[in-house]
Amino acid sequence: MQVHCTWTCSFRFRPLTLLSFSKHLGDNFRGGRERSCGNFYPSLSATMSTVTPHSESTQNTHQPLQVAKRLEKFKTTIFTQMSSLAIKHGAINLGQGFPNFDGPEFVKEAAIQAIKDGKNQYARGFGVPELNNAIAERFKKDTGLLVDPDKEITVTSGCTEAIAATILGLINPGDEVILFAPFYDSYEATLSMAGANVKCVTLRPPDFAVPINELKNTISKNTRAILLNTPHNPTGKMFTREELNVIASLCIENDVLVFTDEVYDKLAFEMDHISMASLPGMYERTITMNSLGKTFSLTGWKIGWAIAPPHLTWGVRQAHAFLTFATSTPMQWASSVALRAPDSYFLELKRDYLAKKAILVDGLKAVGFKVFPSSGTYFVVVDHTPFGLENDIAFCEYLIKEVGVVAIPTSVFYLNPEDGKNLVRFTFCKDEGTLKAAVERMKEKLVRK
Repeated sequence: MQVHCTWTCSFRFRPLTLLSFSKHLGDNFRGGRERSCGNFYPSLSATMSTVTPHSESTQNTHQPLQVAKRLEKFKTTIFTQMSSLAIKHGAINLGQGFPNFDGPEFVKEAAIQAIKDGKNQYARGFGVPELNNAIAERFKKDTGLLVDPDKEITVTSGCTEAIAATILGLINPGDEVILFAPFYDSYEATLSMAGANVKCVTLRPPDFAVPINELKNTISKNTRAILLNTPHNPTGKMFTREELNVIASLCIENDVLVFTDEVYDKLAFEMDHISMASLPGMYERTITMNSLGKTFSLTGWKIGWAIAPPHLTWGVRQAHAFLTFATSTPMQWASSVALRAPDSYFLELKRDYLAKKAILVDGLKAVGFKVFPSSGTYFVVVDHTPFGLENDIAFCEYLIKEVGVVAIPTSVFYLNPEDGKNLVRFTFCKDEGTLKAAVERMKEKLVRK
Protein backbone atom coordinates (compact mmCIF):
# COMPACT_ATOMS: atom_id res chain seq x y z
CA MET A 1 0.00 0.00 0.00
CA GLN A 2 1.23 3.51 -0.88
CA VAL A 3 0.00 6.66 0.87
CA HIS A 4 0.14 9.96 -1.03
CA CYS A 5 -0.58 13.34 0.56
CA THR A 6 -1.32 15.94 -2.12
CA TRP A 7 -1.96 19.60 -1.33
CA THR A 8 -3.87 21.77 -3.74
CA CYS A 9 -4.49 25.48 -3.42
CA SER A 10 -7.63 26.85 -5.02
CA PHE A 11 -9.14 30.31 -4.85
CA ARG A 12 -12.80 31.21 -4.67
CA PHE A 13 -13.21 34.75 -5.95
CA ARG A 14 -16.08 36.82 -4.70
CA PRO A 15 -17.15 39.91 -6.67
CA LEU A 16 -14.50 42.52 -6.04
CA THR A 17 -16.35 45.45 -4.55
CA LEU A 18 -15.30 47.92 -1.95
CA LEU A 19 -18.78 48.71 -0.71
CA SER A 20 -19.11 45.08 0.29
CA PHE A 21 -16.66 45.68 3.07
CA SER A 22 -17.29 49.32 3.87
CA LYS A 23 -19.81 48.32 6.52
CA HIS A 24 -16.97 46.61 8.34
CA LEU A 25 -14.77 49.69 8.22
CA GLY A 26 -14.72 50.33 11.94
CA ASP A 27 -14.12 46.73 12.91
CA ASN A 28 -11.56 45.65 10.37
CA PHE A 29 -9.71 48.68 9.03
CA ARG A 30 -7.46 49.25 12.00
CA GLY A 31 -4.31 50.85 10.66
CA GLY A 32 -2.07 49.76 7.86
CA ARG A 33 -1.56 51.67 4.66
CA GLU A 34 -2.17 48.82 2.31
CA ARG A 35 -4.57 46.81 4.38
CA SER A 36 -8.17 46.07 3.51
CA CYS A 37 -10.90 43.71 4.47
CA GLY A 38 -10.17 40.93 1.96
CA ASN A 39 -12.75 40.40 -0.77
CA PHE A 40 -11.40 37.06 -1.78
CA TYR A 41 -10.44 34.16 0.35
CA PRO A 42 -8.18 31.26 -0.59
CA SER A 43 -9.57 27.83 0.03
CA LEU A 44 -6.87 25.35 0.80
CA SER A 45 -7.89 21.73 0.52
CA ALA A 46 -5.90 18.68 1.41
CA THR A 47 -6.44 15.58 -0.61
CA MET A 48 -5.15 12.36 0.83
CA SER A 49 -5.07 9.40 -1.49
CA THR A 50 -4.67 5.84 -0.36
CA VAL A 51 -3.49 3.80 -3.31
CA THR A 52 -3.48 0.02 -3.62
CA PRO A 53 -2.51 -2.01 -6.64
CA HIS A 54 -6.20 -2.59 -7.47
CA SER A 55 -8.10 0.47 -6.21
CA GLU A 56 -7.81 4.19 -5.52
CA SER A 57 -9.96 6.44 -3.35
CA THR A 58 -9.83 10.20 -2.85
CA GLN A 59 -11.40 12.23 -0.06
CA ASN A 60 -11.56 16.03 -0.20
CA THR A 61 -11.71 17.99 3.05
CA HIS A 62 -12.03 21.77 3.02
CA GLN A 63 -10.18 23.27 5.97
CA PRO A 64 -10.64 26.75 7.44
CA LEU A 65 -7.90 29.27 6.75
CA GLN A 66 -5.33 29.42 9.50
CA VAL A 67 -3.29 32.39 10.65
CA ALA A 68 -1.59 33.36 13.89
CA LYS A 69 -3.67 35.63 16.13
CA ARG A 70 -1.14 38.44 15.87
CA LEU A 71 -1.89 38.64 12.11
CA GLU A 72 -5.63 37.93 12.09
CA LYS A 73 -6.67 41.51 11.36
CA PHE A 74 -4.17 42.07 8.54
CA LYS A 75 -6.17 41.18 5.44
CA THR A 76 -5.74 41.45 1.68
CA THR A 77 -4.06 44.77 0.86
CA ILE A 78 -6.09 47.64 -0.49
CA PHE A 79 -3.70 47.81 -3.44
CA THR A 80 -4.52 44.25 -4.47
CA GLN A 81 -8.22 45.14 -4.27
CA MET A 82 -7.91 48.31 -6.29
CA SER A 83 -5.61 46.89 -8.93
CA SER A 84 -8.01 43.99 -9.48
CA LEU A 85 -10.92 46.39 -9.85
CA ALA A 86 -8.87 48.54 -12.24
CA ILE A 87 -8.29 45.56 -14.52
CA LYS A 88 -11.93 44.47 -14.31
CA HIS A 89 -13.27 47.90 -15.24
CA GLY A 90 -10.50 49.09 -17.54
CA ALA A 91 -9.67 51.94 -15.16
CA ILE A 92 -6.53 54.07 -15.21
CA ASN A 93 -4.56 53.15 -12.10
CA LEU A 94 -3.46 56.22 -10.14
CA GLY A 95 -3.69 54.19 -6.96
CA GLN A 96 -0.71 51.93 -6.45
CA GLY A 97 2.63 53.69 -6.17
CA PHE A 98 4.71 52.05 -8.87
CA PRO A 99 5.86 53.79 -12.08
CA ASN A 100 4.43 52.67 -15.42
CA PHE A 101 7.79 53.49 -17.00
CA ASP A 102 11.16 51.79 -16.66
CA GLY A 103 14.33 52.67 -14.81
CA PRO A 104 17.47 54.10 -16.45
CA GLU A 105 19.32 52.05 -19.03
CA PHE A 106 22.75 52.44 -17.40
CA VAL A 107 21.48 50.72 -14.24
CA LYS A 108 19.77 47.89 -16.11
CA GLU A 109 22.88 47.34 -18.19
CA ALA A 110 24.94 47.12 -15.00
CA ALA A 111 22.64 44.35 -13.75
CA ILE A 112 22.96 42.44 -17.01
CA GLN A 113 26.72 42.77 -16.90
CA ALA A 114 26.86 41.55 -13.30
CA ILE A 115 24.89 38.45 -14.26
CA LYS A 116 27.18 37.81 -17.23
CA ASP A 117 30.21 38.28 -14.98
CA GLY A 118 29.02 35.45 -12.76
CA LYS A 119 27.92 37.50 -9.77
CA ASN A 120 25.02 35.14 -9.13
CA GLN A 121 25.69 33.32 -5.85
CA TYR A 122 24.85 34.32 -2.29
CA ALA A 123 26.12 37.75 -1.38
CA ARG A 124 27.75 38.64 1.90
CA GLY A 125 24.89 38.72 4.41
CA PHE A 126 24.99 42.45 5.13
CA GLY A 127 25.71 43.50 1.56
CA VAL A 128 28.07 43.34 -1.40
CA PRO A 129 31.09 45.51 -0.39
CA GLU A 130 30.74 47.69 -3.48
CA LEU A 131 27.14 48.54 -2.62
CA ASN A 132 27.85 49.20 1.06
CA ASN A 133 30.60 51.59 -0.01
CA ALA A 134 28.27 53.35 -2.47
CA ILE A 135 25.58 53.73 0.21
CA ALA A 136 28.15 55.24 2.59
CA GLU A 137 29.33 57.65 -0.10
CA ARG A 138 25.79 58.74 -0.92
CA PHE A 139 24.88 59.14 2.77
CA LYS A 140 27.93 61.34 3.37
CA LYS A 141 27.07 63.47 0.36
CA ASP A 142 23.45 63.87 1.48
CA THR A 143 23.90 64.30 5.24
CA GLY A 144 27.57 65.05 5.88
CA LEU A 145 27.79 61.94 8.09
CA LEU A 146 30.70 59.53 7.67
CA VAL A 147 29.66 55.92 8.38
CA ASP A 148 31.54 52.63 8.32
CA PRO A 149 30.17 50.61 5.36
CA ASP A 150 31.05 47.29 7.01
CA LYS A 151 29.87 48.02 10.55
CA GLU A 152 26.97 50.46 10.10
CA ILE A 153 25.21 49.55 6.84
CA THR A 154 23.00 46.50 6.29
CA VAL A 155 21.62 45.77 2.82
CA THR A 156 18.11 44.33 2.86
CA SER A 157 15.46 43.07 0.46
CA GLY A 158 13.77 46.42 0.02
CA CYS A 159 13.02 48.99 2.68
CA THR A 160 10.14 46.84 3.91
CA GLU A 161 12.66 44.24 5.06
CA ALA A 162 14.79 46.96 6.61
CA ILE A 163 11.71 48.00 8.58
CA ALA A 164 11.03 44.40 9.60
CA ALA A 165 14.64 43.70 10.59
CA THR A 166 14.79 46.92 12.60
CA ILE A 167 11.56 46.25 14.47
CA LEU A 168 12.13 42.55 15.05
CA GLY A 169 15.76 43.10 15.98
CA LEU A 170 15.27 45.99 18.42
CA ILE A 171 11.70 45.88 19.78
CA ASN A 172 10.67 43.58 22.63
CA PRO A 173 7.13 42.41 23.45
CA GLY A 174 5.36 45.15 25.37
CA ASP A 175 7.60 47.99 24.13
CA GLU A 176 5.68 51.07 23.05
CA VAL A 177 6.31 52.40 19.55
CA ILE A 178 4.77 55.66 18.33
CA LEU A 179 3.56 56.01 14.74
CA PHE A 180 2.36 59.08 12.84
CA ALA A 181 -0.95 58.33 11.13
CA PRO A 182 -1.62 57.90 8.28
CA PHE A 183 1.19 55.36 7.90
CA TYR A 184 2.63 52.65 5.66
CA ASP A 185 0.85 49.39 6.41
CA SER A 186 3.89 47.24 7.13
CA TYR A 187 4.67 49.37 10.20
CA GLU A 188 1.75 48.15 12.30
CA ALA A 189 1.82 44.61 10.94
CA THR A 190 5.49 44.15 11.80
CA LEU A 191 5.06 45.78 15.19
CA SER A 192 2.26 43.31 15.83
CA MET A 193 4.60 40.43 14.97
CA ALA A 194 7.11 41.87 17.46
CA GLY A 195 4.45 42.09 20.19
CA ALA A 196 4.80 45.86 20.45
CA ASN A 197 2.25 48.24 21.94
CA VAL A 198 1.40 50.69 19.14
CA LYS A 199 0.60 54.31 19.99
CA CYS A 200 -0.49 56.78 17.36
CA VAL A 201 -0.25 60.53 16.76
CA THR A 202 -2.48 61.70 13.91
CA LEU A 203 -1.39 64.23 11.28
CA ARG A 204 -4.41 66.22 10.07
CA PRO A 205 -5.13 68.33 6.99
CA PRO A 206 -4.59 70.83 5.59
CA ASP A 207 -0.85 70.87 6.39
CA PHE A 208 -0.55 67.56 8.33
CA ALA A 209 1.60 69.31 10.93
CA VAL A 210 2.90 67.36 13.92
CA PRO A 211 0.71 68.07 16.98
CA ILE A 212 3.61 68.63 19.36
CA ASN A 213 1.61 68.64 22.60
CA GLU A 214 -0.13 65.42 21.63
CA LEU A 215 3.24 63.84 20.87
CA LYS A 216 4.63 64.96 24.23
CA ASN A 217 1.63 63.44 26.01
CA THR A 218 1.95 60.19 24.08
CA ILE A 219 5.56 59.51 25.03
CA SER A 220 5.86 57.52 28.24
CA LYS A 221 8.50 55.69 30.26
CA ASN A 222 7.62 52.60 28.22
CA THR A 223 8.26 54.25 24.83
CA ARG A 224 11.04 52.43 23.03
CA ALA A 225 10.93 54.10 19.60
CA ILE A 226 9.24 56.59 17.28
CA LEU A 227 8.82 55.51 13.66
CA LEU A 228 8.50 58.32 11.13
CA ASN A 229 8.43 58.62 7.36
CA THR A 230 9.66 61.75 5.61
CA PRO A 231 8.85 62.62 2.87
CA HIS A 232 5.56 61.12 4.02
CA ASN A 233 3.40 58.53 2.31
CA PRO A 234 0.46 59.03 1.76
CA THR A 235 0.21 62.79 2.40
CA GLY A 236 3.32 64.10 0.65
CA LYS A 237 4.18 66.02 3.84
CA MET A 238 7.81 66.73 4.64
CA PHE A 239 8.69 67.02 8.31
CA THR A 240 10.11 70.50 8.89
CA ARG A 241 13.40 71.18 10.63
CA GLU A 242 11.46 72.63 13.56
CA GLU A 243 9.33 69.49 13.89
CA LEU A 244 12.34 67.20 13.62
CA ASN A 245 14.23 69.23 16.23
CA VAL A 246 11.36 68.88 18.69
CA ILE A 247 11.09 65.14 18.04
CA ALA A 248 14.86 64.82 18.47
CA SER A 249 14.86 66.67 21.80
CA LEU A 250 12.00 64.51 23.09
CA CYS A 251 13.86 61.36 22.07
CA ILE A 252 17.06 62.45 23.78
CA GLU A 253 15.18 63.55 26.90
CA ASN A 254 13.25 60.26 27.14
CA ASP A 255 15.95 57.89 25.77
CA VAL A 256 13.83 56.92 22.76
CA LEU A 257 15.08 55.46 19.47
CA VAL A 258 14.01 56.77 16.05
CA PHE A 259 13.32 54.52 13.08
CA THR A 260 13.15 56.76 10.02
CA ASP A 261 11.87 55.66 6.61
CA GLU A 262 13.38 57.94 3.94
CA VAL A 263 12.64 56.11 0.69
CA TYR A 264 11.31 59.30 -0.96
CA ASP A 265 14.30 61.48 0.02
CA LYS A 266 15.14 62.28 -3.61
CA LEU A 267 11.54 63.33 -4.31
CA ALA A 268 11.58 66.46 -2.16
CA PHE A 269 10.02 69.39 -4.02
CA GLU A 270 9.14 72.29 -1.75
CA MET A 271 12.02 72.06 0.74
CA ASP A 272 15.24 70.16 1.29
CA HIS A 273 14.99 66.72 2.84
CA ILE A 274 16.44 66.54 6.35
CA SER A 275 17.63 63.21 7.66
CA MET A 276 16.92 62.75 11.37
CA ALA A 277 20.32 61.12 11.90
CA SER A 278 22.04 64.36 10.87
CA LEU A 279 20.60 66.36 13.78
CA PRO A 280 22.83 66.91 16.85
CA GLY A 281 22.86 63.95 19.21
CA MET A 282 20.62 61.80 17.00
CA TYR A 283 22.89 59.50 14.99
CA GLU A 284 23.54 57.30 18.04
CA ARG A 285 19.82 56.61 18.45
CA THR A 286 18.59 56.55 14.82
CA ILE A 287 18.12 53.79 12.25
CA THR A 288 17.87 55.35 8.78
CA MET A 289 16.08 53.15 6.23
CA ASN A 290 16.04 53.70 2.49
CA SER A 291 15.84 51.89 -0.84
CA LEU A 292 16.67 52.08 -4.53
CA GLY A 293 13.23 51.53 -6.03
CA LYS A 294 11.56 54.94 -5.78
CA THR A 295 14.58 56.97 -6.92
CA PHE A 296 15.42 54.77 -9.90
CA SER A 297 11.95 53.46 -10.87
CA LEU A 298 13.05 49.89 -10.15
CA THR A 299 10.58 48.92 -7.45
CA GLY A 300 10.70 45.24 -8.40
CA TRP A 301 14.40 44.92 -7.56
CA LYS A 302 13.74 45.19 -3.82
CA ILE A 303 17.09 46.65 -2.78
CA GLY A 304 17.01 48.47 0.54
CA TRP A 305 19.29 49.24 3.46
CA ALA A 306 19.47 50.32 7.08
CA ILE A 307 22.13 52.68 8.43
CA ALA A 308 22.76 52.72 12.17
CA PRO A 309 25.59 52.89 14.72
CA PRO A 310 27.18 49.51 15.53
CA HIS A 311 25.28 48.95 18.78
CA LEU A 312 21.95 49.22 16.90
CA THR A 313 23.16 47.56 13.71
CA TRP A 314 23.80 44.41 15.76
CA GLY A 315 20.08 43.90 16.41
CA VAL A 316 19.12 44.76 12.83
CA ARG A 317 21.58 42.21 11.45
CA GLN A 318 20.50 39.50 13.88
CA ALA A 319 16.95 39.77 12.54
CA HIS A 320 18.06 40.19 8.92
CA ALA A 321 20.16 37.02 9.09
CA PHE A 322 17.05 34.96 9.82
CA LEU A 323 14.65 36.84 7.55
CA THR A 324 16.44 36.77 4.18
CA PHE A 325 20.14 36.35 5.06
CA ALA A 326 21.19 38.00 1.79
CA THR A 327 19.76 40.03 -1.07
CA SER A 328 20.02 39.53 -4.86
CA THR A 329 23.71 39.66 -5.76
CA PRO A 330 23.64 41.05 -9.33
CA MET A 331 21.05 43.66 -8.39
CA GLN A 332 23.30 44.82 -5.55
CA TRP A 333 26.19 45.32 -7.96
CA ALA A 334 23.94 47.30 -10.30
CA SER A 335 22.61 49.34 -7.37
CA SER A 336 26.16 50.42 -6.54
CA VAL A 337 26.36 51.89 -10.05
CA ALA A 338 23.00 53.62 -9.62
CA LEU A 339 23.90 55.32 -6.35
CA ARG A 340 27.02 56.79 -7.97
CA ALA A 341 24.93 58.46 -10.68
CA PRO A 342 25.89 62.09 -11.40
CA ASP A 343 23.98 64.90 -9.73
CA SER A 344 22.34 65.62 -13.08
CA TYR A 345 20.35 62.39 -12.79
CA PHE A 346 18.73 63.44 -9.50
CA LEU A 347 18.01 66.95 -10.77
CA GLU A 348 16.36 65.58 -13.90
CA LEU A 349 14.35 63.13 -11.79
CA LYS A 350 12.97 65.97 -9.69
CA ARG A 351 12.17 68.11 -12.75
CA ASP A 352 10.36 65.22 -14.39
CA TYR A 353 8.24 64.52 -11.32
CA LEU A 354 7.46 68.21 -10.82
CA ALA A 355 6.01 68.28 -14.34
CA LYS A 356 3.93 65.17 -13.65
CA LYS A 357 2.77 66.59 -10.34
CA ALA A 358 1.63 69.81 -12.01
CA ILE A 359 -0.48 67.88 -14.52
CA LEU A 360 -2.24 65.92 -11.81
CA VAL A 361 -2.65 68.69 -9.21
CA ASP A 362 -3.93 71.24 -11.73
CA GLY A 363 -6.25 68.62 -13.16
CA LEU A 364 -7.64 67.59 -9.77
CA LYS A 365 -8.32 71.21 -8.86
CA ALA A 366 -10.08 71.77 -12.18
CA VAL A 367 -12.25 68.71 -11.56
CA GLY A 368 -13.38 70.14 -8.20
CA PHE A 369 -11.31 68.39 -5.55
CA LYS A 370 -9.81 70.19 -2.59
CA VAL A 371 -6.13 69.36 -3.07
CA PHE A 372 -3.81 69.41 -0.06
CA PRO A 373 -0.16 70.50 -0.45
CA SER A 374 2.33 67.77 -1.31
CA SER A 375 5.93 68.74 -0.68
CA GLY A 376 7.48 65.35 -1.45
CA THR A 377 6.90 61.76 -2.63
CA TYR A 378 4.81 61.10 -5.74
CA PHE A 379 1.46 61.21 -3.95
CA VAL A 380 -1.29 63.79 -3.56
CA VAL A 381 -4.14 63.64 -1.02
CA VAL A 382 -7.49 65.29 -1.79
CA ASP A 383 -10.85 65.84 -0.10
CA HIS A 384 -13.49 63.92 -2.08
CA THR A 385 -16.55 65.26 -0.23
CA PRO A 386 -17.59 67.81 -2.92
CA PHE A 387 -18.84 64.84 -4.94
CA GLY A 388 -21.36 63.67 -2.36
CA LEU A 389 -20.26 60.09 -1.57
CA GLU A 390 -20.56 58.95 2.04
CA ASN A 391 -16.93 57.96 2.60
CA ASP A 392 -13.62 57.35 0.87
CA ILE A 393 -14.35 53.71 0.09
CA ALA A 394 -17.71 54.49 -1.55
CA PHE A 395 -16.06 57.28 -3.53
CA CYS A 396 -13.20 55.11 -4.76
CA GLU A 397 -15.56 52.38 -5.88
CA TYR A 398 -17.66 54.93 -7.77
CA LEU A 399 -14.53 56.45 -9.30
CA ILE A 400 -13.43 53.08 -10.65
CA LYS A 401 -16.78 51.80 -11.90
CA GLU A 402 -18.33 54.99 -13.23
CA VAL A 403 -15.36 57.17 -14.12
CA GLY A 404 -12.61 54.67 -14.90
CA VAL A 405 -9.88 56.00 -12.58
CA VAL A 406 -8.30 54.40 -9.52
CA ALA A 407 -7.47 56.22 -6.27
CA ILE A 408 -6.75 54.80 -2.82
CA PRO A 409 -9.08 55.32 0.16
CA THR A 410 -6.98 56.67 3.01
CA SER A 411 -9.10 55.33 5.89
CA VAL A 412 -7.07 52.11 5.65
CA PHE A 413 -3.97 54.07 6.65
CA TYR A 414 -5.24 55.00 10.12
CA LEU A 415 -5.80 53.25 13.43
CA ASN A 416 -9.11 55.11 13.52
CA PRO A 417 -10.63 54.88 10.02
CA GLU A 418 -12.91 57.85 10.68
CA ASP A 419 -9.85 60.10 10.49
CA GLY A 420 -9.39 59.28 6.82
CA LYS A 421 -12.94 58.87 5.53
CA ASN A 422 -12.97 62.21 3.66
CA LEU A 423 -9.60 61.73 1.96
CA VAL A 424 -8.30 59.77 -1.02
CA ARG A 425 -4.79 59.47 -2.44
CA PHE A 426 -3.67 59.74 -6.06
CA THR A 427 -0.20 59.02 -7.42
CA PHE A 428 1.59 60.82 -10.24
CA CYS A 429 4.36 58.24 -10.87
CA LYS A 430 2.89 57.62 -14.33
CA ASP A 431 3.75 58.92 -17.77
CA GLU A 432 2.22 62.25 -18.74
CA GLY A 433 -0.17 60.72 -21.24
CA THR A 434 -1.66 58.47 -18.57
CA LEU A 435 -2.06 61.38 -16.14
CA LYS A 436 -3.75 63.56 -18.76
CA ALA A 437 -6.11 60.76 -19.76
CA ALA A 438 -7.11 60.20 -16.13
CA VAL A 439 -7.80 63.91 -15.64
CA GLU A 440 -9.92 64.03 -18.79
CA ARG A 441 -12.02 61.10 -17.61
CA MET A 442 -12.66 62.82 -14.29
CA LYS A 443 -13.51 66.15 -15.95
CA GLU A 444 -15.99 64.37 -18.20
CA LYS A 445 -17.72 62.10 -15.70
CA LEU A 446 -17.31 63.47 -12.16
CA VAL A 447 -20.01 65.92 -11.09
CA ARG A 448 -20.02 67.94 -7.88
CA LYS A 449 -23.10 67.61 -5.71
